[in-house]
Amino acid sequence: MDRHSLRKTILAARDALPESARKTNSSAIAEHLWQLAPFADSHAPFIYVHFRSEVETSDLINRSLALHKEVSVPLTLTKEKRLDPYRLTDPQQQLILGYCNIPEPDPSRTPLFDPLGIDVVILPGSVFDANGGRLGYGGGYYDRFLTDQAPQALRIGIAYEMQLVESVPLLPHDQRLNYLVTEERIIHIKP
Repeated sequence: MDRHSLRKTILAARDALPESARKTNSSAIAEHLWQLAPFADSHAPFIYVHFRSEVETSDLINRSLALHKEVSVPLTLTKEKRLDPYRLTDPQQQLILGYCNIPEPDPSRTPLFDPLGIDVVILPGSVFDANGGRLGYGGGYYDRFLTDQAPQALRIGIAYEMQLVESVPLLPHDQRLNYLVTEERIIHIKP
């Protein structure tokens, strides 16, 4: 199956998951993430803010903030085709609906964060495999962010088990993961 068809098929299946299953699975994924030392011990995680049927990240962000981690979240700059990290301290006050109605940091209330200070990136996506392959949503934003702005950061994908396939058809610019965390397991991807 080509990338477009694969993405469309898996996203339709993810969208069909009942909200209760998404909540339960998101909680299990978060618990696995906290068991993973590179995340639990991180100081400055970059965490996406979920929308629609993505693995939910609100509790993950709030717990990270409660532990005094320097949490940054993405602002999508469509003209520049890039993500900028903003330091989040109060999600209720700092997040507004942005690109594609995704909750994003309000730059007038949220300071920019140095991407070179990020030690872990929590990545969303549409399709994943156990070898570190990841398909995003087709814009290449996270691939460019990892390559150009935060190459030092550890890459952890979070996904529902049903988003995994045998092998993601990757292109040369696609960035591989170091870990993939689902509601059922933690996969450490060997380089």
